[in-house]
Amino acid sequence: MSRTYYVKALWDADARLWYSQSDIPGLVLESETLAEFEEAMTTLGPELLAENENIHNQPVSIQFLVSETRAFEVI
Repeated sequence: MSRTYYVKALWDADARLWYSQSDIPGLVLESETLAEFEEAMTTLGPELLAENENIHNQPVSIQFLVSETRAFEVI
């Protein structure tokens, strides 16, 4: 199997959307929901690897990470 790629979904509380950091060439995602983000990543990640990395007809591992910072009231 080839190398493992990664996609991070990061929450921007001010913009109220998820955005991506990734080592998949050309993959830039923004989405209002995590479900929409994951669906786009699942479709576009392999397509861009085929187009930009010339990877065809083989399994590819994509590590999917999610990061969100939450504020809590400490009493």
